[in-house]
Amino acid sequence: MLNRVILIGRLTKDPELRYTPNGVATTTFTLAVDRPFKNQNGDRETDFIQIVTWKQLAETCANYLRKGRQAALEGRLQVRNYENNEGKRVYITEIVADNVRFLGSNQSDEQSSRNNERDPFADDGKPIDLNEDNYPF
Repeated sequence: MLNRVILIGRLTKDPELRYTPNGVATTTFTLAVDRPFKNQNGDRETDFIQIVTWKQLAETCANYLRKGRQAALEGRLQVRNYENNEGKRVYITEIVADNVRFLGSNQSDEQSSRNNERDPFADDGKPIDLNEDNYPF
């Protein structure tokens, strides 16, 4: 039998890091994954998939993933259930990830780095010094 899932998407919010009573780290977040086809209106629909990570991977995800960041993950599909306060059975479907790759960079990180970068080829009105004494050969 095989239960393997591979997803690529963007986080809808920052991961939530918690610890079990035994001190085991767990992180939950939602990954927005576009469907590979368009609907009748020509729009792509998106699935919002709950992701769970454990132990060191959970702490790493909490430290480096942020809302809008693209991630690829591999894991298994899990369905669990519990009885709520009204006595109704509630089913939760989620992916338990055992491998997460951070893709690209956080959109806010990209914006801040663009604001701090200086174009080395921008014309600042000064002549370029091409003195041969500056070359090592």
